[in-house]
Amino acid sequence: MLETDENVNEEMDETAAESSTSHAAGDAPDQVAEEVVAPEEPAQEPTAEEVAEDEPQEALSPKEARKRGRSLHSGEAGPRRSVEERAQERVEIRRKKAVQRRAYRQKQRERRASEPRAEAPTAPVDHAAQQGTLKLRQGVVVSDKADKTITVRIDVARQHRMYKKIVRTSSTLRAHDEQNEAHVGDMVRVIESRPLSRSKRWRLVEVLERAR
Repeated sequence: MLETDENVNEEMDETAAESSTSHAAGDAPDQVAEEVVAPEEPAQEPTAEEVAEDEPQEALSPKEARKRGRSLHSGEAGPRRSVEERAQERVEIRRKKAVQRRAYRQKQRERRASEPRAEAPTAPVDHAAQQGTLKLRQGVVVSDKADKTITVRIDVARQHRMYKKIVRTSSTLRAHDEQNEAHVGDMVRVIESRPLSRSKRWRLVEVLERAR
């Protein structure tokens, strides 16, 4: 009886040993497979700053630069600053702008100095030919009270573009009369001239018809 029990125990021990060895042998390929099949960690994507550094810097206008700067703002309020700190910050900003402005102006001066200057025209300029045709107006003298000055009423009658009705308008101007030749009611002709006073831009040419 004792021998049978020992044999049974030995057989159970052998079976357990075989099963353990088989498990151990079967686990190894699984582990190897797991190691082979295990997915690799995804590569770390470059940040926006690295991408921005790699890309070539494009020339932005000041307005576009301010716009992009505002878009990158987080929206969080900054620390509270005193009046003195704000004033100091404004002074620093103005100082930087002054340095940039001086550098820009110096560069402009150097560029102008390097460029050849255009020679001044030697021939006299005929201003009379450049001034074009002077305007002529014909009207009736309505006032000659001022010395060497007459007020002339210019009557204009034209047809309306849409309604075809005759529209009459009038305007007054002041002309220079050196000899005080014209009087109220005379029909005169005046020509455009340089400013002779605050309100005079015309000069008397001739008296066409005397008042009756």
